Amino acid sequence: MEQLQGKVVLLDFWTYGCINCIHIIPDLKRLEAEYPDELVVIGVHSAKFVNESATENIRQIVLRYGLEHPVVNDADFAIWQTWGAQAWPTIVVIDPAGNVVGSHAGEGVYNVVAPVLEALVDEFDANGQLDRTPLDLPLESEGLPQTVLSFPGKVTADADRLVIADTNHHRIVVADPDTGEVAQVFGSGTAGFSDGGPRTAQFSQPQGVAIADGVLYVADTENHALRAVDLVSGEVTTLAGTGEQAWPPRGGIGVETPLSSPWDVLVHEGIVYIAMAGTHQIWAYDIETATVYPLVGNAGESTHNDVLADAELAQPSGLAVDGFGRLYFADSESSSIRWADVLAQDGLTGTLVGSDQSLFDFGDEDGIGTDARLQHPLGVAYHRSGRLFVADTYNSKIKVVDLATREITTFAGDGHGWADGSAALFYEPGGIAIWEDTLYVADTNNHAVRAIDVTSGDTRTIVLKGIERFTPAATDAAYRGEIVTLETVELAAGDGSVVLDITLPNGFKVNEDAPSSVIWQVDGSGLELEADNHSLTGTKLPVTIPVSLSEGQGTLTADLTIIYCATESEDICLIQQVRFDVPFVVGGSENSELRLPFAVEIPDSLTG
Repeated sequence: MEQLQGKVVLLDFWTYGCINCIHIIPDLKRLEAEYPDELVVIGVHSAKFVNESATENIRQIVLRYGLEHPVVNDADFAIWQTWGAQAWPTIVVIDPAGNVVGSHAGEGVYNVVAPVLEALVDEFDANGQLDRTPLDLPLESEGLPQTVLSFPGKVTADADRLVIADTNHHRIVVADPDTGEVAQVFGSGTAGFSDGGPRTAQFSQPQGVAIADGVLYVADTENHALRAVDLVSGEVTTLAGTGEQAWPPRGGIGVETPLSSPWDVLVHEGIVYIAMAGTHQIWAYDIETATVYPLVGNAGESTHNDVLADAELAQPSGLAVDGFGRLYFADSESSSIRWADVLAQDGLTGTLVGSDQSLFDFGDEDGIGTDARLQHPLGVAYHRSGRLFVADTYNSKIKVVDLATREITTFAGDGHGWADGSAALFYEPGGIAIWEDTLYVADTNNHAVRAIDVTSGDTRTIVLKGIERFTPAATDAAYRGEIVTLETVELAAGDGSVVLDITLPNGFKVNEDAPSSVIWQVDGSGLELEADNHSLTGTKLPVTIPVSLSEGQGTLTADLTIIYCATESEDICLIQQVRFDVPFVVGGSENSELRLPFAVEIPDSLTG
């Protein structure tokens, strides 16, 4: 703490699967934005689950939630005990002189801390004890390659469509389930809360998706909203939620009623069922009346089973329905799969597999009923054979329950990793969906969607193609890739060429199944290309593209996306995005070639 003298320090004791801990992240980011030089937030990660105590898994969560402050792995609870924390989340505020100001357990952090922080800054600034020297801390995200998907949370599918919640890209991707060809993308790719067309509407960390009658329903998690996408027009509308987090949870007219971290959705007989993780309930949205209301759970967090309204759930995060109208849900914080008879007049809840006694009774044990153990499952999917598939997320496994016997067994996966075939590996899969005999898996930390043949058990990775067609051009300030500005090139009128002089690192090749591309934009006159974008499928580097040149001048902007893999293995593919800005003048030169040179480098995170 001596190194932080002169700063206000906020310790955040948290564990990454806890919805209450997730809820205060926006509060922490808001405080950091308002006091960028005066406040230092330090996350102290004291894990509830065994899986959460691994440093690499914590690093993935830091990336997923875009944390820009240091996080300490307090796996043995040493820091927790030193500072007297007793609940997740707990924050402790320390003044610039190193004295503890106070602590707070639970949500609502901004309203508690903001006035205290303002007073501390004023006081210590006045007496010259405030140090505004910025802390130069490298971010975990620096140097990482961009991936086609970013922490995809959920999937759904029908005969013609595979729908992916591309969670950290804040968009929904629709692709052909067989070829991987991307047909539609909904969302601008920037976090926000606005309705509109497919490229202008905004989502924020969307999770669950469900299709019914030409409408795609979306659990827009961080916006605390239920959204709908017209699959014909692409128009996005809000059905329920105001953008504010609900408390206490009360039903009402959809667009007037706040929700709380909806994590999954399921449509059955005119009702959209919502796994409302933030209030430990299952809600229902009536499509005909446009009303939304709590259906299962009293907002208490436990394993208690009872009639629907009096039961207590623990962060329900995945939904499925069987052929008889019984609703199954992944109750993540109790590490169990539970059921609710939502169609019965006096419906009850029950536990299918996993502990029904404690929120801390978890593990990785196949077995029957409550003798089995799971670890923070997030997804369920019903198969017509009478089996319920389970994404046992923190065990990085796909399991299957025989509903007749309540026996659960491991179906695929064996710890964190990425491998296809009969010995597949996954990394914290967050969502699953079934169509016919194919189980689709949102393999969250692998930034991928996988497909499992439920008959043979073989797994393949779905390679998305053509997604670059739906990526809007960004300004230089907003462009996420590397920007290369070249000196003015003088050219001769007539037939010419643009040469993409790209070199890959030794041991890497362009992925032939995931087409790379270049998108052109010419500001000015004198250079004409055949098309605004150009697929690089089947071509070899360097690539020569013909152009027509006439007297004039301007700037050529070329947004290049190269998808490349290791020559010996395509288990993981990387993306290099680079923008070339090249001023040109046509006339008075004999040169007819405009060359765009760039050497792709392996990210530091993969070499160090």
